[in-house]
Amino acid sequence: MISVVIPAFNEGDSIGLTVSRVREVMEQAEIGEFEILVVDDGSRDQTGAVATRAGATLISNPHNLGYGRSLKRGISAAQYDIIAITDADMTYPIERIPELLAEYHRGFDMVVGQRQHEYYRDSALKRPMRRILKFLVEYAAGRKIPDINSGLRVFDRNTTIAYFNHTCDTFSFTTSLTLAYMMNGRFVGYLPIEYHERVGQSKVRLFRDSLRTLQYIVEALVYFNPLKAFLLLSAILGAGAMLSFGLGAVIKINAFYYFGVGGLMLAVLTMCMGFLAVLLKQIMLQSGGEALNKSRSQAKPDVRKKKADLPNGART
Repeated sequence: MISVVIPAFNEGDSIGLTVSRVREVMEQAEIGEFEILVVDDGSRDQTGAVATRAGATLISNPHNLGYGRSLKRGISAAQYDIIAITDADMTYPIERIPELLAEYHRGFDMVVGQRQHEYYRDSALKRPMRRILKFLVEYAAGRKIPDINSGLRVFDRNTTIAYFNHTCDTFSFTTSLTLAYMMNGRFVGYLPIEYHERVGQSKVRLFRDSLRTLQYIVEALVYFNPLKAFLLLSAILGAGAMLSFGLGAVIKINAFYYFGVGGLMLAVLTMCMGFLAVLLKQIMLQSGGEALNKSRSQAKPDVRKKKADLPNGART
């Protein structure tokens, strides 16, 4: 049993083909019970009507809320525990979903399609930004990540819903979801897939969406592992201080020495702030655990007191 969630915004030219292909693949693979949910994200074309005619269950946003927000609505409305997501533009090989599902059943918490093909090659404009984001995501997760934001993946519904407060509402949803899984010790697997030319025009805005991705990477670091965030900033400040000392030694200008000393002091202070952040997190976790235990103990009836209040003849 699986729910396939497809977010769509002005994808009237391709959504019918996508839904039909999903249904065909599910039936050929003999998946059993399945449903196809299309979240129409305030489209101005016939996306919703075409999806309904193709046999999908339609969820309509009154206006455009974003890729991530649409996925959250679809995942929340799904009736089955296993979720598969894909895009509506025919870029992902839908026929590989059964393989992702088989990997998921091997014990992974989430299985992601690792994109490969000429249509996934970075342009000269995207390459530097993608490499920076990839470095930051891998630094935050503490492991190599073959594809940080693939939109074809299979995962558990309840686990993902628990991370909704820490995932992005826009195109960075998949990146932030990957981080949430990995930084909580969950098993994430990758399966190489082909990546095709999209039908229609891309909705991604490189600069805007890259900044939002960077925002959620920093938020994930600060929330799940604050020491890593402060250590990275401290390392940058320390490297800047060493550079200033080097320039001062070569150029013989005292101002660079002053910048170097200031940079070292800031690096040490930043590292100390990281230690304080870790301590604060531990205190909050301990306080939350104590509050939970207290609420559980208050919910339990005091059996001894009840027995003591009984008449002598009624005691057993």
